[in-house]
Amino acid sequence: MARARKIDNVVPLNVSNETDDQVEDRIAERFSILDILAKSAIAGDVRSVIVSGSPGCGKSYTVLKELENYDPSGNTYTVIKGYAKSTGLVKTLYNYRHPGNIIVFDDIDNIFYDDVSLNLLKAVADTCDNRRVSYLSEYKLLDEETGEIVPRNFDFEGTIVFLTNLDFQQMVDKGHKLAPHLDALMSRSLYLDLTLKTRKDKLVRIRNVVEHGLLSHLDIDQQVDVLTFLEIHFEHLRELSLREVIKLGQLRKTNSSWEKIARITLCK
Repeated sequence: MARARKIDNVVPLNVSNETDDQVEDRIAERFSILDILAKSAIAGDVRSVIVSGSPGCGKSYTVLKELENYDPSGNTYTVIKGYAKSTGLVKTLYNYRHPGNIIVFDDIDNIFYDDVSLNLLKAVADTCDNRRVSYLSEYKLLDEETGEIVPRNFDFEGTIVFLTNLDFQQMVDKGHKLAPHLDALMSRSLYLDLTLKTRKDKLVRIRNVVEHGLLSHLDIDQQVDVLTFLEIHFEHLRELSLREVIKLGQLRKTNSSWEKIARITLCK
């Protein structure tokens, strides 16, 4: 994708001691590491990766792009979104238990609040040679898709990737009730914090992604209009994310009253 011209006529926000360039360098370094970790997970060089970052910052896009490049058929990996119970988790772990298989949990934060799911995840993220999964329920667990009965015990040799909006380190430091479990998962995994904590961080990230072609369907003046709107209304937007940028781009492209509509629909 062709890179958009650098957009440099938008006034920077001075809301921290870091300059915009320093913020951009810090975030770019983290996303570069995310790309490396995604490749390492696909190669099977790491067993478990946890990526923490604000919603809509592009963490899912980075990982899924690498997975699609690795296996366009999608047969060797699965991406779980929405909600997962422990029984569904066991079935997924069994179906993607082989070397070269990757399971991505994309913002499935409910599994961190379930003791059974947490213990299963700790088992498959472990650093020991044999990662044994045991699910000793009183009934047989049937995989409806394959018709196969899932064994009560099986070895897991795949890779798991957690993409989460939760700040594990902060929760551990503050003594959250989940702290012991999250700390145990972090000790078994490579943990990457994308450090998108403030609205300034998010705005700098958005500028960078726009400059790399996120709004390439708009001309340069329209792109500047979108970024200027974000600069003016950043404190009042319900969410400052790449998703909001895409929505703004759609409005700017198709409607002459886009600013009025955006203020009413996207701001508090």
